[in-house]
Amino acid sequence: MMNAFMHGSSLESIDLSENGFTGQLPRSLANCTNLEVLSVGDNTFDDVFPFWLGTLSKLQVLILHSNKFYGQIYGSRDVCSYFPNLWIIDLSNNGFTGQVGQNYFKNCNAMKFVYVGKSSVMGSNISSEVLTAHVQYSMTSIHKGVRTEYEKILTIFTTIDLSCNNFEGEMPTSLHDLEGLQSLNLSNNHFTRQILPSLGYLKNLESLDLSQNDLFGEIPRQLVQLNFLSIFNVAFHNLHGRIPQGKQFNTFENDSYEGNPKLCGKPLFKECQDSNTSRLPPASNTSDSLFPSEIIDWIFIFAGVGSGLVVGVIIGNFLYTRYTDRFI
Repeated sequence: MMNAFMHGSSLESIDLSENGFTGQLPRSLANCTNLEVLSVGDNTFDDVFPFWLGTLSKLQVLILHSNKFYGQIYGSRDVCSYFPNLWIIDLSNNGFTGQVGQNYFKNCNAMKFVYVGKSSVMGSNISSEVLTAHVQYSMTSIHKGVRTEYEKILTIFTTIDLSCNNFEGEMPTSLHDLEGLQSLNLSNNHFTRQILPSLGYLKNLESLDLSQNDLFGEIPRQLVQLNFLSIFNVAFHNLHGRIPQGKQFNTFENDSYEGNPKLCGKPLFKECQDSNTSRLPPASNTSDSLFPSEIIDWIFIFAGVGSGLVVGVIIGNFLYTRYTDRFI
């Protein structure tokens, strides 16, 4: 199979999925310079990430899920420096490791724009042929343990699936530029730090699965801005604080948040303790008072006695002066 694809091949779509293939990907795939869709999912290919396919400048769909790919994926550049027209990348259920570089999706221009029908997009360097292409393929998605098959999906459906690998470190910040992205799945890895508030910029996102990583902190309120979000999962982390409310967040159920005992608010039964609630200060202990009540009482007593003594002396002097002869 290694030499199955000849130079000058005019193939635009190759689907080798679910065939039990083993070994490395056939290097002759690089001969298919017109290739737009490559799907090799559900085999046992044992190989590193195929940066050598970067000669396929027209490639839009790359599906490698459920194989034995391994190693780090960041290479010397970001992924879309190799595949500039990539709209769909599915690396799920493999053995990839290491960090995903912060700029890994920096040049994925095909994911940065929203495409409506067959209209072109100003500012995009994607050819009109690619924009109007009706390349169709089948796609498998696994969410909450449920395997779903999507048949005849247009390449205009933009998705990134890195789930079920051993990626670690921070989530790549370059994700926030992909405004055309509709599905993002980073679940079942070892991503750390906080959920990126900038994911709230992905206004077309319909599915966001970050479950079973090592994230902590609060769920950013910026995610409430995602008006099309219908699937949201942040289960099994170290998240805390109040769950954002409003818009699509009012539709998510408990299982979206399970495994985070420090989260509170709807739809969970755990109510949040409002730290801003004004409370009366506790009654002061008389033993801690600067002037206990007993001392204050004695101050008034001595003040009264002292003032009475002074008044008495003054009156006595007045009477003695006026009626001296009588006293004599």
